[in-house]
Amino acid sequence: MSEKAGTEQAGPGRILLVGCGKLGTQLGERLVRAGAEVFALRRNTSALPAAFTPLSVDLREPVRGHLPEVDRMVITLTPDIQEASDRSSGYLAAISNVAAALPARPRRVVFVSSTRVFEGKSEQRALTEADSPAPMTPRGSWLRDWELLASELFDAQIVRPAGIYGPGREMLLRKVIEGTPVQYARRTNRIHETDLVRTLETLLFTENPPPILHAVDQAPAALGDVVTYIAHRLGLQPPLRIQPEVASGTVLSGARLLTLLGTLQYPTFEAGYDHVIASRGPESSASNT
Repeated sequence: MSEKAGTEQAGPGRILLVGCGKLGTQLGERLVRAGAEVFALRRNTSALPAAFTPLSVDLREPVRGHLPEVDRMVITLTPDIQEASDRSSGYLAAISNVAAALPARPRRVVFVSSTRVFEGKSEQRALTEADSPAPMTPRGSWLRDWELLASELFDAQIVRPAGIYGPGREMLLRKVIEGTPVQYARRTNRIHETDLVRTLETLLFTENPPPILHAVDQAPAALGDVVTYIAHRLGLQPPLRIQPEVASGTVLSGARLLTLLGTLQYPTFEAGYDHVIASRGPESSASNT
């Protein structure tokens, strides 16, 4: 793979989405509307929008032939690759296989990681992009390895989303509806998928993007505050508290993201979950749960 020379191409250009799941599809649809030619790489391409050029590829194996030459690329690989017990046959190999199959390195590459790389941190202060990762679990460690490899191979911008939610991503709503006990004292961060898609698109085209970005909204909150609000909006009793209550989790600063985007469409969990609940229609009422 050779590095592409020349100046930044005007306009959306040709964009490769590697691991085009729900997030990648929403981003791709937005890019198509802006005039981009979108290539979508995944194993099963049957559900992809017709406007995408599908690339049916299993990245657990070396890519046969070459991938198309593109201007920009977003990597959002799916958990089934991530969970490989042998990392050499999993995600690390997947990223390397992409690099080997590209005829030239794209001018801009965005790699979607996770705030899980901070799972070993326990400070109550807001962590910024200057804080060092502290993974504790194998998955957290793998995430950090993948970030480093993406940086090495592609000079990638690293995006770390926290708690992606939105229509169809309703884990907390289900917990409230089902009455599942939760740890009220846990510190949490989140990002509405609409703002995350905006973030990825902005990183693809903005001049001098930040090398690392925490994709979090402006309202980190204790989990108990979030589920209590959801319960109130649904007309339900809040779920039971897990005992003993243990203050765990992290608080992450969204200042850099706010500087990048200017505003968030859903800056708080209240605004975001109001949208999610409204999108569910009549079934969001307590009488239909």
